[in-house]
Amino acid sequence: MEAPAAPMSLARPPLGLSVASFVSSFDRFAVSPMLVVIAADLRVPLSASVAAASGYYLAYGLTQPLWGMLSDRFGRVRVMRGALLGAALAGLVSALMPVLGALVAARVVAGACFGAVIPTGLTYVGDTVQPSVRQRALTDLMGAAALGTALATGLGGALAGLVNWRVGFIVPAACALVCALALRSLPEPPRLGGRGGLGMGRYLGMVLGQRWALLVFALAFTEGAIMLGAMPFLATALEHSGIAAALAGLGITAYGLGLWVLAKVVKRLSGRWPVPVLMAVGGAQMCAGFALVAVHVSMVTVAVTALLLGGGWSFLHSSLQTWATSVVPEARGTTIAFFASALFVGSAVASWVAGPLAEEGRYTLLFGVAAAAVIPLTAVASLTRRRYGALHTERPQPQPE
Repeated sequence: MEAPAAPMSLARPPLGLSVASFVSSFDRFAVSPMLVVIAADLRVPLSASVAAASGYYLAYGLTQPLWGMLSDRFGRVRVMRGALLGAALAGLVSALMPVLGALVAARVVAGACFGAVIPTGLTYVGDTVQPSVRQRALTDLMGAAALGTALATGLGGALAGLVNWRVGFIVPAACALVCALALRSLPEPPRLGGRGGLGMGRYLGMVLGQRWALLVFALAFTEGAIMLGAMPFLATALEHSGIAAALAGLGITAYGLGLWVLAKVVKRLSGRWPVPVLMAVGGAQMCAGFALVAVHVSMVTVAVTALLLGGGWSFLHSSLQTWATSVVPEARGTTIAFFASALFVGSAVASWVAGPLAEEGRYTLLFGVAAAAVIPLTAVASLTRRRYGALHTERPQPQPE
Protein backbone atom coordinates (compact mmCIF):
# COMPACT_ATOMS: atom_id res chain seq x y z
CA MET A 1 0.00 0.00 0.00
CA GLU A 2 1.36 3.41 -1.00
CA ALA A 3 2.35 5.60 1.97
CA PRO A 4 0.42 8.86 2.29
CA ALA A 5 2.06 12.00 0.95
CA ALA A 6 3.77 14.25 3.46
CA PRO A 7 2.38 17.76 3.85
CA MET A 8 4.42 20.54 2.27
CA SER A 9 4.09 23.02 5.13
CA LEU A 10 6.00 21.37 7.98
CA ALA A 11 7.92 23.68 10.30
CA ARG A 12 10.17 21.04 11.90
CA PRO A 13 11.37 17.50 11.20
CA PRO A 14 9.09 14.60 12.23
CA LEU A 15 10.09 12.96 15.52
CA GLY A 16 10.98 9.64 13.91
CA LEU A 17 13.37 11.38 11.55
CA SER A 18 15.08 13.17 14.42
CA VAL A 19 15.50 9.94 16.39
CA ALA A 20 17.01 8.17 13.38
CA SER A 21 19.44 11.07 12.93
CA PHE A 22 20.35 10.80 16.61
CA VAL A 23 21.15 7.11 16.25
CA SER A 24 23.16 7.60 13.06
CA SER A 25 25.21 10.35 14.68
CA PHE A 26 25.79 8.24 17.79
CA ASP A 27 27.15 5.37 15.74
CA ARG A 28 29.43 7.63 13.72
CA PHE A 29 31.07 9.34 16.69
CA ALA A 30 31.19 6.55 19.26
CA VAL A 31 34.29 4.95 17.74
CA SER A 32 36.64 7.96 18.07
CA PRO A 33 37.28 7.69 21.84
CA MET A 34 37.50 3.88 21.53
CA LEU A 35 40.37 3.73 19.02
CA VAL A 36 43.17 3.42 21.57
CA VAL A 37 41.31 0.70 23.50
CA ILE A 38 40.51 -1.18 20.27
CA ALA A 39 44.17 -1.01 19.25
CA ALA A 40 45.28 -2.41 22.61
CA ASP A 41 42.65 -5.17 22.69
CA LEU A 42 43.35 -6.33 19.13
CA ARG A 43 47.13 -5.83 19.54
CA VAL A 44 47.57 -3.46 16.61
CA PRO A 45 49.12 0.04 16.32
CA LEU A 46 46.86 3.06 16.75
CA SER A 47 47.55 4.09 13.15
CA ALA A 48 46.07 0.74 12.07
CA SER A 49 43.01 0.93 14.32
CA VAL A 50 42.18 4.34 12.80
CA ALA A 51 41.03 2.35 9.75
CA ALA A 52 37.91 1.40 11.72
CA ALA A 53 36.96 5.08 11.66
CA SER A 54 38.36 6.17 8.29
CA GLY A 55 36.90 3.10 6.54
CA TYR A 56 33.51 3.92 8.03
CA TYR A 57 33.74 7.54 6.87
CA LEU A 58 34.92 6.54 3.42
CA ALA A 59 32.03 4.12 2.93
CA TYR A 60 29.64 6.68 4.41
CA GLY A 61 30.81 9.18 1.83
CA LEU A 62 31.22 7.05 -1.28
CA THR A 63 27.74 5.50 -1.04
CA GLN A 64 25.97 8.87 -0.82
CA PRO A 65 25.35 9.33 -4.56
CA LEU A 66 23.74 5.89 -4.73
CA TRP A 67 21.48 6.57 -1.73
CA GLY A 68 20.52 9.96 -3.13
CA MET A 69 19.53 8.64 -6.53
CA LEU A 70 17.65 5.76 -4.93
CA SER A 71 15.72 8.14 -2.68
CA ASP A 72 14.88 10.38 -5.64
CA ARG A 73 13.71 7.34 -7.57
CA PHE A 74 11.98 5.20 -4.92
CA GLY A 75 11.26 7.46 -1.95
CA ARG A 76 12.99 8.91 1.10
CA VAL A 77 11.37 6.79 3.80
CA ARG A 78 11.72 3.50 1.95
CA VAL A 79 15.45 4.06 1.51
CA MET A 80 15.96 5.09 5.13
CA ARG A 81 14.16 2.05 6.51
CA GLY A 82 16.12 -0.38 4.34
CA ALA A 83 19.40 1.27 5.25
CA LEU A 84 18.62 1.19 8.98
CA LEU A 85 17.95 -2.55 8.81
CA GLY A 86 21.31 -3.06 7.09
CA ALA A 87 23.04 -0.86 9.67
CA ALA A 88 21.54 -2.87 12.53
CA LEU A 89 22.93 -6.11 11.11
CA ALA A 90 26.36 -4.60 10.39
CA GLY A 91 26.57 -3.13 13.88
CA LEU A 92 25.89 -6.50 15.47
CA VAL A 93 28.51 -8.16 13.29
CA SER A 94 31.02 -5.41 14.23
CA ALA A 95 30.66 -6.31 17.89
CA LEU A 96 31.53 -9.96 17.16
CA MET A 97 34.66 -9.46 15.07
CA PRO A 98 37.86 -10.88 16.65
CA VAL A 99 40.50 -9.29 14.38
CA LEU A 100 41.03 -5.80 12.97
CA GLY A 101 40.52 -6.68 9.30
CA ALA A 102 37.11 -8.22 9.95
CA LEU A 103 36.15 -5.32 12.22
CA VAL A 104 37.08 -2.76 9.56
CA ALA A 105 35.04 -4.66 6.95
CA ALA A 106 32.00 -4.69 9.23
CA ARG A 107 32.41 -0.97 10.01
CA VAL A 108 32.62 -0.22 6.28
CA VAL A 109 29.23 -1.89 5.77
CA ALA A 110 27.80 -0.06 8.80
CA GLY A 111 29.08 3.26 7.48
CA ALA A 112 27.58 2.58 4.06
CA CYS A 113 24.17 1.83 5.60
CA PHE A 114 24.07 4.57 8.22
CA GLY A 115 25.20 6.93 5.48
CA ALA A 116 21.68 6.99 4.07
CA VAL A 117 19.99 8.31 7.20
CA ILE A 118 20.99 11.93 7.84
CA PRO A 119 21.36 13.02 4.17
CA THR A 120 17.99 11.49 3.31
CA GLY A 121 16.53 13.15 6.39
CA LEU A 122 17.90 16.50 5.22
CA THR A 123 16.31 15.88 1.84
CA TYR A 124 13.01 15.07 3.51
CA VAL A 125 13.15 18.43 5.28
CA GLY A 126 14.01 20.12 1.98
CA ASP A 127 10.99 18.47 0.38
CA THR A 128 8.51 19.35 3.12
CA VAL A 129 9.65 22.69 4.62
CA GLN A 130 9.41 25.97 2.75
CA PRO A 131 12.68 27.83 1.99
CA SER A 132 11.91 30.75 4.30
CA VAL A 133 12.08 28.55 7.42
CA ARG A 134 14.17 25.65 6.11
CA GLN A 135 17.41 26.49 7.90
CA ARG A 136 15.52 26.55 11.20
CA ALA A 137 14.12 23.08 10.53
CA LEU A 138 17.54 21.83 9.48
CA THR A 139 19.05 23.11 12.71
CA ASP A 140 16.39 21.15 14.62
CA LEU A 141 17.56 18.02 12.82
CA MET A 142 21.16 19.01 13.52
CA GLY A 143 20.25 19.39 17.19
CA ALA A 144 19.04 15.79 17.34
CA ALA A 145 22.25 14.63 15.68
CA ALA A 146 24.22 16.78 18.14
CA LEU A 147 22.69 14.99 21.11
CA GLY A 148 23.76 11.71 19.53
CA THR A 149 27.26 13.10 19.10
CA ALA A 150 27.44 14.32 22.69
CA LEU A 151 26.34 10.97 24.12
CA ALA A 152 28.58 9.03 21.73
CA THR A 153 31.74 10.94 22.60
CA GLY A 154 30.99 10.61 26.29
CA LEU A 155 29.67 7.05 26.40
CA GLY A 156 31.97 5.64 23.72
CA GLY A 157 35.07 6.12 25.83
CA ALA A 158 33.27 5.17 29.04
CA LEU A 159 31.92 1.93 27.58
CA ALA A 160 35.32 1.05 26.13
CA GLY A 161 37.21 1.83 29.31
CA LEU A 162 34.77 0.53 31.91
CA VAL A 163 32.86 -2.25 30.12
CA ASN A 164 33.93 -3.32 26.63
CA TRP A 165 34.33 -1.47 23.33
CA ARG A 166 32.06 -3.99 21.59
CA VAL A 167 29.05 -2.68 23.53
CA GLY A 168 29.56 0.63 21.71
CA PHE A 169 28.54 -1.10 18.48
CA ILE A 170 25.67 -3.16 19.90
CA VAL A 171 23.73 -0.19 21.33
CA PRO A 172 23.30 1.78 18.07
CA ALA A 173 22.61 -1.45 16.17
CA ALA A 174 19.65 -2.21 18.41
CA CYS A 175 18.41 1.38 18.15
CA ALA A 176 18.68 1.28 14.35
CA LEU A 177 16.40 -1.75 14.26
CA VAL A 178 13.82 0.03 16.41
CA CYS A 179 13.98 3.12 14.16
CA ALA A 180 13.48 1.05 11.01
CA LEU A 181 10.28 -0.36 12.47
CA ALA A 182 9.08 3.01 13.79
CA LEU A 183 9.50 4.80 10.44
CA ARG A 184 6.78 2.67 8.83
CA SER A 185 4.22 5.38 9.60
CA LEU A 186 6.28 8.30 8.25
CA PRO A 187 4.62 9.63 5.06
CA GLU A 188 6.56 10.00 1.83
CA PRO A 189 7.03 13.50 0.37
CA PRO A 190 5.95 13.97 -3.26
CA ARG A 191 8.57 13.29 -5.94
CA LEU A 192 9.09 15.18 -9.17
CA GLY A 193 7.84 13.12 -12.08
CA GLY A 194 5.03 11.34 -10.24
CA ARG A 195 5.01 7.94 -8.64
CA GLY A 196 7.92 6.53 -10.57
CA GLY A 197 10.05 9.66 -10.59
CA LEU A 198 12.61 10.48 -13.27
CA GLY A 199 15.37 8.14 -14.39
CA MET A 200 18.38 7.96 -12.12
CA GLY A 201 20.68 9.13 -14.90
CA ARG A 202 18.56 12.24 -15.34
CA TYR A 203 18.97 13.18 -11.69
CA LEU A 204 22.71 12.65 -11.92
CA GLY A 205 22.95 14.86 -15.00
CA MET A 206 20.96 17.64 -13.35
CA VAL A 207 23.32 17.75 -10.39
CA LEU A 208 26.69 17.35 -12.10
CA GLY A 209 25.74 19.91 -14.74
CA GLN A 210 25.14 22.66 -12.14
CA ARG A 211 28.31 24.66 -11.40
CA TRP A 212 27.01 26.06 -8.12
CA ALA A 213 26.36 22.53 -6.92
CA LEU A 214 29.93 21.52 -7.75
CA LEU A 215 31.21 24.49 -5.76
CA VAL A 216 29.13 23.49 -2.72
CA PHE A 217 30.49 19.94 -3.00
CA ALA A 218 34.07 21.27 -3.06
CA LEU A 219 33.39 23.34 0.06
CA ALA A 220 31.87 20.32 1.79
CA PHE A 221 34.92 18.18 0.94
CA THR A 222 37.23 20.80 2.45
CA GLU A 223 35.06 21.25 5.53
CA GLY A 224 34.94 17.50 6.08
CA ALA A 225 38.71 17.18 5.72
CA ILE A 226 39.33 19.91 8.27
CA MET A 227 36.60 19.31 10.79
CA LEU A 228 35.74 15.61 10.68
CA GLY A 229 39.26 14.64 9.67
CA ALA A 230 40.98 16.32 12.62
CA MET A 231 38.36 16.28 15.39
CA PRO A 232 38.52 12.50 16.11
CA PHE A 233 42.13 12.99 17.20
CA LEU A 234 41.12 15.21 20.12
CA ALA A 235 40.41 12.09 22.17
CA THR A 236 43.59 10.31 21.08
CA ALA A 237 45.61 13.45 21.91
CA LEU A 238 44.27 13.31 25.45
CA GLU A 239 45.01 9.60 25.73
CA HIS A 240 48.56 10.20 24.49
CA SER A 241 48.97 12.66 27.35
CA GLY A 242 48.09 9.91 29.84
CA ILE A 243 44.34 10.45 30.30
CA ALA A 244 42.14 7.33 30.37
CA ALA A 245 39.80 6.60 27.46
CA ALA A 246 36.68 7.14 29.57
CA LEU A 247 37.80 10.64 30.60
CA ALA A 248 39.07 11.46 27.10
CA GLY A 249 35.62 10.72 25.71
CA LEU A 250 34.02 12.99 28.28
CA GLY A 251 36.41 15.76 27.29
CA ILE A 252 35.04 15.96 23.77
CA THR A 253 31.41 15.64 24.85
CA ALA A 254 31.47 19.44 24.83
CA TYR A 255 31.39 19.25 21.02
CA GLY A 256 27.92 17.75 20.96
CA LEU A 257 26.70 20.04 23.72
CA GLY A 258 28.05 23.10 21.91
CA LEU A 259 26.48 21.93 18.69
CA TRP A 260 23.11 21.38 20.37
CA VAL A 261 23.06 24.73 22.21
CA LEU A 262 24.39 26.87 19.38
CA ALA A 263 22.14 25.18 16.82
CA LYS A 264 19.31 26.85 18.72
CA VAL A 265 21.13 30.19 18.42
CA VAL A 266 21.51 29.69 14.68
CA LYS A 267 17.80 28.90 14.47
CA ARG A 268 17.01 32.29 16.03
CA LEU A 269 19.52 34.18 13.89
CA SER A 270 18.48 32.50 10.62
CA GLY A 271 16.65 35.07 8.54
CA ARG A 272 18.01 37.94 10.64
CA TRP A 273 21.70 37.64 9.85
CA PRO A 274 22.90 37.19 6.26
CA VAL A 275 24.10 33.68 5.50
CA PRO A 276 27.69 34.81 4.70
CA VAL A 277 27.88 36.35 8.17
CA LEU A 278 26.74 33.09 9.79
CA MET A 279 29.45 31.30 7.81
CA ALA A 280 32.12 33.75 8.93
CA VAL A 281 31.15 33.40 12.59
CA GLY A 282 31.28 29.62 12.31
CA GLY A 283 34.66 29.64 10.61
CA ALA A 284 36.10 31.95 13.27
CA GLN A 285 35.01 29.55 16.02
CA MET A 286 36.52 26.54 14.25
CA CYS A 287 39.81 28.33 13.65
CA ALA A 288 40.06 29.47 17.28
CA GLY A 289 39.27 25.97 18.54
CA PHE A 290 41.95 24.18 16.53
CA ALA A 291 44.49 26.93 17.28
CA LEU A 292 43.91 26.55 21.01
CA VAL A 293 44.52 22.81 21.10
CA ALA A 294 47.52 23.17 18.78
CA VAL A 295 49.18 25.24 21.49
CA HIS A 296 48.43 22.90 24.41
CA VAL A 297 46.55 19.63 24.94
CA SER A 298 44.75 19.18 28.26
CA MET A 299 41.24 18.32 29.43
CA VAL A 300 40.42 22.03 29.68
CA THR A 301 41.76 23.06 26.26
CA VAL A 302 40.22 20.04 24.54
CA ALA A 303 36.83 20.73 26.15
CA VAL A 304 36.95 24.38 25.09
CA THR A 305 38.08 23.40 21.59
CA ALA A 306 35.28 20.84 21.32
CA LEU A 307 32.77 23.49 22.39
CA LEU A 308 34.09 25.94 19.77
CA LEU A 309 34.03 23.27 17.07
CA GLY A 310 30.42 22.48 17.92
CA GLY A 311 29.56 26.15 17.57
CA GLY A 312 31.51 26.45 14.34
CA TRP A 313 29.74 23.43 12.88
CA SER A 314 26.35 24.89 13.89
CA PHE A 315 26.99 28.14 12.06
CA LEU A 316 29.08 27.12 9.06
CA HIS A 317 27.85 23.63 8.27
CA SER A 318 24.15 24.39 8.67
CA SER A 319 24.58 27.26 6.21
CA LEU A 320 26.33 25.06 3.65
CA GLN A 321 23.72 22.36 4.23
CA THR A 322 20.84 24.75 3.60
CA TRP A 323 22.57 26.03 0.48
CA ALA A 324 22.87 22.45 -0.78
CA THR A 325 19.09 21.92 -0.46
CA SER A 326 18.38 24.78 -2.85
CA VAL A 327 20.92 24.56 -5.69
CA VAL A 328 19.13 21.76 -7.60
CA PRO A 329 15.67 21.30 -6.01
CA GLU A 330 14.48 19.02 -8.86
CA ALA A 331 17.09 16.45 -7.77
CA ARG A 332 17.40 17.36 -4.11
CA GLY A 333 18.08 13.83 -2.88
CA THR A 334 20.96 13.35 -5.31
CA THR A 335 22.34 16.80 -4.49
CA ILE A 336 22.33 16.23 -0.73
CA ALA A 337 23.86 12.80 -1.28
CA PHE A 338 26.77 14.23 -3.25
CA PHE A 339 27.16 16.93 -0.60
CA ALA A 340 27.42 14.32 2.16
CA SER A 341 29.68 12.18 -0.01
CA ALA A 342 32.11 15.05 -0.47
CA LEU A 343 31.99 15.80 3.26
CA PHE A 344 32.85 12.29 4.40
CA VAL A 345 35.29 11.44 1.64
CA GLY A 346 37.16 14.57 2.73
CA SER A 347 37.10 13.38 6.34
CA ALA A 348 38.30 9.89 5.39
CA VAL A 349 41.19 11.22 3.33
CA ALA A 350 42.24 13.64 6.07
CA SER A 351 42.03 11.07 8.87
CA TRP A 352 44.16 8.67 6.81
CA VAL A 353 46.77 11.38 6.24
CA ALA A 354 46.68 12.48 9.89
CA GLY A 355 46.96 8.95 11.31
CA PRO A 356 50.79 8.79 11.20
CA LEU A 357 51.04 12.24 12.81
CA ALA A 358 48.83 11.05 15.66
CA GLU A 359 50.88 7.86 16.00
CA GLU A 360 54.01 10.01 16.47
CA GLY A 361 52.23 12.39 18.86
CA ARG A 362 52.66 15.39 16.53
CA TYR A 363 49.38 17.01 17.52
CA THR A 364 50.69 20.57 17.35
CA LEU A 365 51.28 20.17 13.62
CA LEU A 366 48.02 18.27 13.04
CA PHE A 367 45.78 20.80 14.76
CA GLY A 368 47.80 23.79 13.55
CA VAL A 369 47.29 22.80 9.92
CA ALA A 370 43.56 22.39 10.59
CA ALA A 371 43.35 25.88 12.13
CA ALA A 372 45.18 27.46 9.18
CA ALA A 373 43.04 25.64 6.61
CA VAL A 374 39.80 26.97 8.11
CA ILE A 375 40.69 30.53 7.03
CA PRO A 376 40.56 30.07 3.22
CA LEU A 377 37.55 27.74 3.56
CA THR A 378 35.56 30.40 5.43
CA ALA A 379 36.58 33.19 3.08
CA VAL A 380 35.63 31.28 -0.07
CA ALA A 381 32.36 29.99 1.41
CA SER A 382 31.24 33.43 2.61
CA LEU A 383 32.15 35.29 -0.58
CA THR A 384 30.67 32.74 -2.98
CA ARG A 385 27.47 32.40 -0.93
CA ARG A 386 27.08 36.18 -1.07
CA ARG A 387 27.52 36.05 -4.84
CA TYR A 388 25.00 33.23 -5.16
CA GLY A 389 22.45 35.15 -3.09
CA ALA A 390 22.84 38.18 -5.37
CA LEU A 391 22.25 36.13 -8.51
CA HIS A 392 19.59 33.64 -7.44
CA THR A 393 16.29 33.43 -5.67
CA GLU A 394 14.86 30.25 -4.24
CA ARG A 395 12.95 28.36 -6.91
CA PRO A 396 9.52 26.98 -6.03
CA GLN A 397 9.38 23.42 -4.83
CA PRO A 398 7.91 20.72 -7.11
CA GLN A 399 4.29 19.98 -6.29
CA PRO A 400 2.75 16.51 -6.23
CA GLU A 401 0.98 15.40 -9.34
